[in-house]
Amino acid sequence: MESSELKKIIQGIPKAELHLHIEGSFEPELMFEIAKRNKITLAYDSIASLKEAYKFNNLQEFLDLYYIGAQVLLHEQDFYDLTWAYLTKIHSQNVVHVEVFFDPQTHTDRGIAFDVVIKGIYKALEKAKAELNISYQLIMSYLRHLSEEEAFKTLESSLPFKDWIDGVGLDSSEMGNPPSKFTKVFEASANQGYKLVAHAGEEGPVDYIWEALDHLKVVRIDHGNRCLDDDTLVQRLIEQKIPLTLCPLSNVELKVIQKMEEHPVLKMLDKGLLATIHSDDPAYFGGYMNENYYETAKALNLDKAHLMQLAINAFEASWLSSAPKEKHINQVKEYFNSLEL
Repeated sequence: MESSELKKIIQGIPKAELHLHIEGSFEPELMFEIAKRNKITLAYDSIASLKEAYKFNNLQEFLDLYYIGAQVLLHEQDFYDLTWAYLTKIHSQNVVHVEVFFDPQTHTDRGIAFDVVIKGIYKALEKAKAELNISYQLIMSYLRHLSEEEAFKTLESSLPFKDWIDGVGLDSSEMGNPPSKFTKVFEASANQGYKLVAHAGEEGPVDYIWEALDHLKVVRIDHGNRCLDDDTLVQRLIEQKIPLTLCPLSNVELKVIQKMEEHPVLKMLDKGLLATIHSDDPAYFGGYMNENYYETAKALNLDKAHLMQLAINAFEASWLSSAPKEKHINQVKEYFNSLEL
């Protein structure tokens, strides 16, 4: 397929994004603008020098920079502006449903109140629903490099906003922080009615995916690249229809894989896994949804059937109720059928 034709097809696909950290959509231009507004001096003297720092050898190097960027977010307006910038961007890429992660501990640890963070994000999501017709779910992540006790404090802080939050996740430094470390807080989160997901098997071993399923009782695995190391696990993921939210550009940037041609998503589709692709932290990894679809399709020589399957899988894996889910899946099918004409 010609490059221009592939880009055009991808642009037209109605898409769902299920693995996106709102703090990871913080573009350098907006970061400098908010830093200036809040009278904060960044460690970089220009947008160019900041972008130059976006070269990572592993997850930790990225996280170090990610947390530096988050330091400039102080007020409700800052969180609103950050979220709105992401939503207008993905609207231009025909993303119609998002399930957004936010990391309250990144901010509450700096003395920013939980309500300041969530109100800014929520107002932007509500505006996008009304004005851009983007539906959403909001997922609160626990930082795995912190203690389970700290996660419990975050759970407690979230309860006044329970109606705004759909689920909880687990992110940050994976190595040495197994899912089982958070068994009790995930159980408590489920008791509050939150759906459960966790990052597992990105840099960490395949055992972490088992732990996320057995200890945390998650309904979805974020990343999950390493599942292919274990045939028994693959069978379980297929039988239980556990979705995997893969992030191809992120995987290359963080050296989870060395080049896009090594990405496991095609093998996963061929095995019948509910594999999906998303952007993770698009401001840092060089691309939003369309770029992730395009670079993956180009490297793995995906055809229209693969692209359609990826788009359908994302809606299948989403937390939309059955009627809107079915509507979106039908729209994807109609779109691809129209391309055959």
